[in-house]
Amino acid sequence: MTDGIGAPEKDGRPVVQAIAAVGLFAVVVGGLWAQSKFVHQKSVTSEPAACSKSTDRLPARYISGARLCKALNRPDLPALLGTPGEQAESASGSGDWITLAGGGKIADPDATVSLDTYTVKLSASYEDLTVAEMGDLMGDARKTTIQGHPAVLYSSPTISIGFNLGGGKATTGPGGTARCVLVSKHAKDDGKGTFEVSIWRQDDVLPDDTALVRAAERVLPTVPGWTGS
Repeated sequence: MTDGIGAPEKDGRPVVQAIAAVGLFAVVVGGLWAQSKFVHQKSVTSEPAACSKSTDRLPARYISGARLCKALNRPDLPALLGTPGEQAESASGSGDWITLAGGGKIADPDATVSLDTYTVKLSASYEDLTVAEMGDLMGDARKTTIQGHPAVLYSSPTISIGFNLGGGKATTGPGGTARCVLVSKHAKDDGKGTFEVSIWRQDDVLPDDTALVRAAERVLPTVPGWTGS
């Protein structure tokens, strides 16, 4: 018997491939092993999952994974995703560094909430590029706005990771497609940081952009660093 999860491919990040200093979002493989014990497992109670203890290794000037998880794991998240009968089955956050090929590091705080149908990820980036510049590096990017902030919608492939519950071995393969919206922290696209919300489905069906945008519009204004101007 195996249990499978999907997550965006680290190597599928076009901006990281093109410019080493930029990070849209990543999945650290070791983190997936840590999360495997609760992803796709129903809660033993009727209560939605609370945010697990966050592993935050970033300086205080960066937003923590715990704070991102608090913003994302809101009671109305299932309704925002169009699945009001569901609830959070797992919720976690982390704040760590991504080490680039040249030895440099970029901050990578994020949070993930999994439901029966969708998994949602919220991340913060501190790159120097504007949303428009990053959108130019993505083949399918579509410009939009989220609460008046410049944004781009784009797709990212996911990997499928299966866990043998008896033997402890894991297998990987191509998964479905995640839909992502990258949003400037400020109403002006000034290149001073971005937030990103990504969703993917457990059944590998293409996610609903309406659900993605609706969730982003409600979640992002509650995240520290988001400004109205």
